[in-house]
Amino acid sequence: MPTSVGVIGAGISGIGAALLAKAKGNDVWVSDGNEIAHERKKTLEQHHIPFEEKGHSLEKLVACDIIVKSPGIANDSSVLQALHNAGKHVIGEIEWAFLNQKGKIIGITGSNGKTTTTGLCHHFLISAGINAAKVGNVGEGFCHFLAEGDADWYVCELSSFQLEDVEAFRPEVAILLNITPDHLDRYEYSLDKYADAKMKIVQSMTENDTLIYNAMDPVTVLKVVSHHNEARMWTIRETDMIGDDKVFVKDDILLDLSRSRLMGKHNQVNVIAAARAALLAGCPAESLQSSLESFVNEAHRMEYVNEKSGVRYINDSKATNVDAVYYALEAMKTPVIWIAGGQDKGNDYQAIMDLVENKVRALICLGLDNKKLYESFSTKVNQISETTTVREAVRRAASLASPGDTVLLSPACASFDLFKNYMDRGDQFKREVNEL
Repeated sequence: MPTSVGVIGAGISGIGAALLAKAKGNDVWVSDGNEIAHERKKTLEQHHIPFEEKGHSLEKLVACDIIVKSPGIANDSSVLQALHNAGKHVIGEIEWAFLNQKGKIIGITGSNGKTTTTGLCHHFLISAGINAAKVGNVGEGFCHFLAEGDADWYVCELSSFQLEDVEAFRPEVAILLNITPDHLDRYEYSLDKYADAKMKIVQSMTENDTLIYNAMDPVTVLKVVSHHNEARMWTIRETDMIGDDKVFVKDDILLDLSRSRLMGKHNQVNVIAAARAALLAGCPAESLQSSLESFVNEAHRMEYVNEKSGVRYINDSKATNVDAVYYALEAMKTPVIWIAGGQDKGNDYQAIMDLVENKVRALICLGLDNKKLYESFSTKVNQISETTTVREAVRRAASLASPGDTVLLSPACASFDLFKNYMDRGDQFKREVNEL
């Protein structure tokens, strides 16, 4: 007799969870408290999956054998509290994927650098002929991939939201890049609670598994030490980074970033982590350098856009927190016209004050409320202005820049005050740069 699976949330993760449940022969019911996007309704209808929107039928969900939630739904939401009170156990979308896969997993988390590290590690593996899939907090998601295929290795990007709900989930290799303030509105503005969510990546690991972590990040080190786990440890240290461009992977394996599209100290950490995980998955050492040189990162992450009148334009729209901006500014070797702003997430700009003072010639605030940016940098930057359109921001930056400067879109804030998402913001920036 088929198992009945209820899925809460019809976003990317929820649709993937429903498709996986259907592919495994289960009866599926999808429930979303908001209106479901037209394309996602079409997907559900094409697969004959019943759904409801703009509210939850609690009795139908309670009747399900298994309930899977999308990571965007907070555990203190009214529907989850009601299910808990009804004695129902709810699992997360990543846990559902884990219970239905048969391969091995490289799990990657951190406040910044997850997508780059995930993409690079996956590129290392497939370039070496290893049957690997890039899943998790990228593309269509882990469940969606499993609904249509399988792989020997899953390179899985994991957000704190996804990790909140893991139980048995166990990666053979875990990467913990850094833990810095982000999404604190979800965690009662507690960095400690946010960090604890990240640390759930290691809770089921065994002595046969390996944790690769950034020993230069103090919060990460503190959490790794305080969370007892059985995994073998492989640290990334300052001594692994040789100059601005070379990194030590292991033994006599060195990689040269100067021949790649990746720049900055943070990407040295990402490359070390990805390369070490790839080696553990069976990737031959001799293939790493050529794969690094052929790797093209996801858009909106320190993405070179164009050069106009001797001025370089960099799209770093994915930099939605202060730590990400720190990495971007640290990588800059020219004077910067900085475009920042958006929906503040409780930012503390103290960590980037010196970098801004030393590298930023002008700040253009792109947001509806720029008071905090003005107050934070009024004594550090000579020229500060504001706008609510990318077109005006790019044109103003072009007028302020001199040959040899870099115009850097690195917002430090979420995009939802003016844009659909960070991709919309970055795409508009690229379009306006190319139209200069």
